[in-house]
Amino acid sequence: MSQLAQLKFNDPAPDISLLDAEGNTVQLSSFWKKQTLVLAFTRHFGCPQCKEMMDELHAAQPDLDARGLSLVIVTQGTPEQAKAFCADRAPGATCLADPDRAAYTAYGLGRGSFYQTLISPNIWRSNKHLKETKGYNPETPPAGQDALIMSGTFIIGIDGLIRLPYYYEDIADHPPVELLMKGFVGMDWSKPIVGPVTPEGGE
Repeated sequence: MSQLAQLKFNDPAPDISLLDAEGNTVQLSSFWKKQTLVLAFTRHFGCPQCKEMMDELHAAQPDLDARGLSLVIVTQGTPEQAKAFCADRAPGATCLADPDRAAYTAYGLGRGSFYQTLISPNIWRSNKHLKETKGYNPETPPAGQDALIMSGTFIIGIDGLIRLPYYYEDIADHPPVELLMKGFVGMDWSKPIVGPVTPEGGE
């Protein structure tokens, strides 16, 4: 199981250099400086839960856009692999390549336990459901991708601070899209979390 330190609310987001789908170097800060960022890390490309996550993010893209949230997906693949995977699973999404997993490490996403990645009852139920409903089966990861690396999703404000760090309990533990868009009580992710959390428009 990973012993990496996990990020917390209001921690500075690590600003890592990654590769875009064309192989160009980009800084993560170049995305959150423009607008509040949803930063989603996938596992390996043979993971059915990752395909499900991509499906959900792709379907939610218009709603994220409407709420002023940009979406960037980080993969373990090479730029060529990331480009092909995202074109298939989430066309139009911004996908980045992190084959050395530098960003995964910086964001506290290491190797999960066998329970978290293979034998949790939640995973078996998820595998059965995805096979029956979408035809997704667990597949061997492409060369260079680690099957035990965990996923994670983070919301980062334009000030570069973590608004939401979401670490999976197991690989089937996706954050609800509603949580990404509205927070716990209808939060405005563009505003720093500096006091009591109240619903939008609340006192």
